[in-house]
Amino acid sequence: MARWYPGAVGAKKESGLRRSDALSAGWLKSGTQCRQDLRVAAFTYMGMAQPRLAGLSGLSFALHGPASALSFIPSALQPPPAQLSNTVNFSLTLNQFLLRHALTLGLVAVFTWTFASWRSHTSNPSTSHAQFWTEFQPLLVASDPNSNTPVRIKNAESVGFDPKNTDPLPDLLRLTREDVSNMRLAHSKFIDSIQPTQPRLHYQPHTRGLVSTAGGTYLPVLVISLRMLRQSGSTLPMEVFLANWDEYDGYVCQVVLPSLNAQCVVLSEILDAITDSKSAIEKYQYKVFAMMFSSFEEILFLDADAFSLQDPEVLFNSDPFLSKGLVTWPDFWRPTTSPLYYEIVSQDPKPKKTDEKQPNPAMIRQSTESGEVLLSKRTHARTLLLAAYYNFYGPSHYYPLLSQGAAGEGDKETFVAAAIALNEPFYQVSEPIRAVGRGTPDGFAGSTMVQYNPIEDYILTKKGEWRIKGASVPPPQPFFVHVNFPKFNPATVFTDGGPVVDERGKYTRAWTAPEDVVDAFGGKKTEKAYWKEILWTACALEGKSISWKGRTDICSKTADYWSTIFEPEGQTYDLI
Repeated sequence: MARWYPGAVGAKKESGLRRSDALSAGWLKSGTQCRQDLRVAAFTYMGMAQPRLAGLSGLSFALHGPASALSFIPSALQPPPAQLSNTVNFSLTLNQFLLRHALTLGLVAVFTWTFASWRSHTSNPSTSHAQFWTEFQPLLVASDPNSNTPVRIKNAESVGFDPKNTDPLPDLLRLTREDVSNMRLAHSKFIDSIQPTQPRLHYQPHTRGLVSTAGGTYLPVLVISLRMLRQSGSTLPMEVFLANWDEYDGYVCQVVLPSLNAQCVVLSEILDAITDSKSAIEKYQYKVFAMMFSSFEEILFLDADAFSLQDPEVLFNSDPFLSKGLVTWPDFWRPTTSPLYYEIVSQDPKPKKTDEKQPNPAMIRQSTESGEVLLSKRTHARTLLLAAYYNFYGPSHYYPLLSQGAAGEGDKETFVAAAIALNEPFYQVSEPIRAVGRGTPDGFAGSTMVQYNPIEDYILTKKGEWRIKGASVPPPQPFFVHVNFPKFNPATVFTDGGPVVDERGKYTRAWTAPEDVVDAFGGKKTEKAYWKEILWTACALEGKSISWKGRTDICSKTADYWSTIFEPEGQTYDLI
């Protein structure tokens, strides 16, 4: 049966849709014409046999054996029947239901897919963002550092943060005096060019939302994280930035994400406002550009593999965000910023006792883990633009200057560095990040990081109770879980010796140690909830997501893990 995929005009028998494929076949058009064709295609689809609709509820069937977890899957998200042979007993067949209600379901299809296409801006990015890029990109180019890339003697050691550590910063980069002078002039020139009134970031005033970057193998991971976040009660909209049309997944972007109040935005459609400008931007630089081109005034950026345990909207309504406008979270490590950076930005790396603002972080705070960033564009537009400058020239200059090759070198230090350079306020959570994983014969295998509630942390530090400095007070509650390594993509996570398969080749839980952290964020209950969303995603996207093209074992393998670890054999489970 030929199936119609939202985002395309006509029918296609493949499990996803790249823009290049659609364009060559005449299936994908842009703007108003695409929306008009979408309505025609939806009506055409009504006449097809057995339409599969996202969001269909009320049908259940019992499953037994390894697939016992799958007692309900919306019809659009069912795996092919062959996957569930000898395991499914229908209480009411899908065919009977659909035949009885074909007209109603057809109308739902028209509304659902028309609305999904209307919500999606992937094929017609905001002209305001493109206009901003035509103004901002020349400023980046005009402030080229005009310097050689710093020469690295060796990489800085990754040393755990200790506030009592008074060792000087490592000094492992070399630049000539001329290069330092040129970089200082370029940095000063760029700051002068980003005045509060020009160029003006485009966003919708009085809005807030979530921003992430994904694409390819990260899209299924993003779906898992977003579904987990929705379990917290959050209804905040999300914009998911893809690098280009090669990363576009028609089924995820036009069916799954709209059902979760999220939409895809193709970054190259904005960057193409200036010919070849996207070629200078690599994937590890996308984060700041996604934040910059998002439509929200207040944003919470989350990596694709991070989610909150509580509704994150509370963070926007409380200090420290209300008073600071920028909130970041810590990494494990002591900062390793090069002394040359402070010379370039004309700063003293030593904090001054008379400085009322948060002193330079190089001496008193952890390095930054940028999987979660909370920022107001209204108050910190210049910080965001300077962070974009640091990222634009990051690989060649500012990444080494800010990290000197220590763990995680990349965009993570650019946000706080930009705020400090502009003397704009920020707050970095002081409660140390914690690693979560499982015990192994060799000790510990971490896969996940836990970050803490900034509101509770701020209340403590305002009273001078810094737990990181030894204060004996209860810790803030865990707030974010960042499942950073390896990615819990159900197509790849079941590897021997990985987070869920032990050294004997047996399934195991991933989050069992350390017990105090695991217990604090919900232990097995939270882990089970997370795997519920992994299972849903595995069975919903198999046969439909382009990143899993040709794979037929993802749903069954994930169901087998679920039934082994979380459900006794023979029980049914509602996957809703």
